[in-house]
Amino acid sequence: MSDEPIVAAENAFFTGLMQADAKALEAVLADDFVLIDVMQGAEVPRSALLALVGSGQLRFLAIERLGSHVRRYGTAAVVTGRTQMRGQFGAQGFTVHSRYTHVYVERQRGWQLVAAQGTQISEVAA
Repeated sequence: MSDEPIVAAENAFFTGLMQADAKALEAVLADDFVLIDVMQGAEVPRSALLALVGSGQLRFLAIERLGSHVRRYGTAAVVTGRTQMRGQFGAQGFTVHSRYTHVYVERQRGWQLVAAQGTQISEVAA
């Protein structure tokens, strides 16, 4: 089995964030998607993320992906990787270097992201 459909879903997620494309994100995020926020560890449901991105309150100015690894378990997959991101939340700018874990599930609409968690990397651990 090829990892290409999972990688395509992962690319669609990051492209949707960069382009502030809520419609593209709707296609890749499962209805029960939840994000654990990289900055504060808050739980952000799908509807809240779509609203933040769609309204422009959350904007990504740059997302540099520094590698990722796909592990597949039947109709589920775990993608781990690193990013360096720069953006704005409201009037507040942010820059963060993080490691992330994304969990995908294969459904009728294809591979969908059901959970995402980011953890900041300190300067020492980078």
